[in-house]
Amino acid sequence: MTPGVSGSARDGWTGTPIDTLGEQQAALVRALVAGDATPPGFDDEALRAAETALLRKRAGILARHNPMLADAAGPAFEQEFASWARGRPKISTDAEIAGFAEHLGIRLPGSNTRLACIFRSFIRRMRPRRAR
Repeated sequence: MTPGVSGSARDGWTGTPIDTLGEQQAALVRALVAGDATPPGFDDEALRAAETALLRKRAGILARHNPMLADAAGPAFEQEFASWARGRPKISTDAEIAGFAEHLGIRLPGSNTRLACIFRSFIRRMRPRRAR
């Protein structure tokens, strides 16, 4: 191994592999969470399957944090959430709850109301603990 020379430079690669890799990774992330087109070199079908899995994961997180909102969306909650969330990168769970509630036309109570605090405390106590 030549000190100070990367494997790519030894092989005749003159580009900047870190920038290229970073650009590819950014394009992949945008395709997964922001609805951008599939970047070159990636399988579109596999990418869309991964996107769907990530949307289901986000729906599950929302349902755990606000089960009444998930219930209000009805039996097609996952599909309704996925159609709303597709192309919208996640900012935070709270922002996602507020945005999805607005989409459904539901007005949520303020986060500092007494009832909201009691409800959150109840939900936290009811969650199963993870084994370590």
